[in-house]
Amino acid sequence: MDGMHTANEPPQTLAWLGAPAAGFLRLLDQTRLPGATIYRDCHDAAAVKEAIQTLQVRGAPAIGVAAAYGLVLGVRFALAGGLGLHDAARQVAADLAAARPTAVNLFHALRRMEQAAYALPATGSQSECLAALWSAARQQHDEDIALCAAIADHGAAWVPEAGGVLTHCNTGALATAGIGTALGCLFRAAQLGRRFTVYVDETRPLLQGARLTAWELQQRGLDPILVCDNMAGQLMRQGRIQLVIVGADRIAANGDTANKIGTYGLAVLAKHHGIPFCVAAPSTTFDLTLPDGTAIPIEERAAAEVTHVAGQALAPPGVKVYNPAFDVTPAELITAIITDAGVIQPVEREAIVRSLGAKGC
Repeated sequence: MDGMHTANEPPQTLAWLGAPAAGFLRLLDQTRLPGATIYRDCHDAAAVKEAIQTLQVRGAPAIGVAAAYGLVLGVRFALAGGLGLHDAARQVAADLAAARPTAVNLFHALRRMEQAAYALPATGSQSECLAALWSAARQQHDEDIALCAAIADHGAAWVPEAGGVLTHCNTGALATAGIGTALGCLFRAAQLGRRFTVYVDETRPLLQGARLTAWELQQRGLDPILVCDNMAGQLMRQGRIQLVIVGADRIAANGDTANKIGTYGLAVLAKHHGIPFCVAAPSTTFDLTLPDGTAIPIEERAAAEVTHVAGQALAPPGVKVYNPAFDVTPAELITAIITDAGVIQPVEREAIVRSLGAKGC
């Protein structure tokens, strides 16, 4: 059963409740924000997959952690039905991997969970197997919290004192298991006493900036200024922006970065106006198997996301729609990539490999 958030407890993006053999994954339904803070309880892998597909849970790191727990739920169900551990892990991972194609954390997380399952004896008891798999998922959960904290520490210095910062989409605690990536840098800077102004673009078509980032900044005591997506160039021309900082869903070996649609345009504008454009992302978001951004799969989503807002039609019936969820920003437009391993600058293949080392996926 889904649960409501109470005013006495801070909202959590995701949490496992109960024992590995009988518990469930609780997700904050981000499609209901900011109007209502409602949790969805997922008792099987199908529910987790649906939550990922429908953006109830979103953000590359959060998707990865949710999928890891989803595999525990799926294997638990499969084992109860008589399927072997290794076959169960393989089948559940393949199904969850089909939820969304761009965010690489999903695939990294599932691969690690499969490896954890294959390391277990196929004849082990169900309770022992589930406990081990849950431990592997919890490890990824804890790792993401630590990665976000490290990104925030490295990125806080980039936030200009008394300057303006433009964000895109949502990159805070709602998109991760921790403090966030790009927003985490802002939160840490604020904790250190730095004063700055945050401009939040609405991020069409699903308004993650207006609905989620503005809400999250307010929850943490910051006072954001919400702007339409097409105002970014004017803000930069007026000298209001001294930093653009965004997250990432997949980063290729040369630094080309896939992020929410509209990111590429902001990078071009920032380059024209001489403004630093930074990407903040954990090492788990790099995909060193891809030489450059042309190989990154770009998810296309339903036309209704563009033609409707909150169920209200904005366009004539039957109009054709092109709705890619992401675009790719070339490495040459990125000033620096802020990771848990440090700051990569300049953004080049050699610097990425040197910085990530064994962490590169």
